[in-house]
Amino acid sequence: MSSNKEGLSRVLTVAFALCIVCSVVVSAAAVVLKPAQEVNKTRDLKRNILMAAGLYDPSLSVEEQFERVTTRVVDIDSGTYVDDIDPDSFDSRAAAKDPARSRALEAEEDIAKIIRRSDHALVYLVNDQSGSLDKVILPIHGYGLWSTLYGFVALEADGNTIAGLGFYEHGETPGLGGEVDNPRWKSLWEGKQAYRDGDVAISVAKGAVNPQSSAADWQVDGLSGATLTSRGVSNLVQFWLGADGFQPFLSNLRQGDA
Repeated sequence: MSSNKEGLSRVLTVAFALCIVCSVVVSAAAVVLKPAQEVNKTRDLKRNILMAAGLYDPSLSVEEQFERVTTRVVDIDSGTYVDDIDPDSFDSRAAAKDPARSRALEAEEDIAKIIRRSDHALVYLVNDQSGSLDKVILPIHGYGLWSTLYGFVALEADGNTIAGLGFYEHGETPGLGGEVDNPRWKSLWEGKQAYRDGDVAISVAKGAVNPQSSAADWQVDGLSGATLTSRGVSNLVQFWLGADGFQPFLSNLRQGDA
């Protein structure tokens, strides 16, 4: 009996020591790898920003291509630049959860179903070779069928013509709502118009868009078999291009008052 107890004690001691060693190794690896993970995360975000605007070239480094992009923080309500917030450290998701840095949205205005909207946001300005504004890239997010979709919409310098759209994070159904990642569908956004007579008009249609329709310039084909995801994308794009989103900023940008 005593021998059995001693054997069990040794097994438990070895198991405990092994757990401690493994915990130390895993913790050390996490600490050591964290800087590299943060660098990769930032690089991937920049790549997605470039891809949304159709500017990404896989043969060149992301950092080299991103030199054309200027990142600014804007006050969403006033549509003006904010200089006392560092764009490199600003976290819009954290800000949206902080009542001191965000506001709760009323049900009728929260068409994107985000509940709270940060007071500030990052915008990405792309200049051409002469230094003039070429494109503006805006972060967007909102609820689809199963998840919140996070992405970017890119506009030409006129602040109206859509240059591209892309999502970098979502949990929609593969093959259905997950087709928001399909290059063919994303290409349908290029050249569409965001506003009509000053109001947000861009939307995702139910089914295919009739190219002869008077509304064709403001519509994108719906995703087959993914009505709720299509509606969610339509709503979130309309929200972020609307009065509670980036419309004041885009208006100021066109007038040179941002």
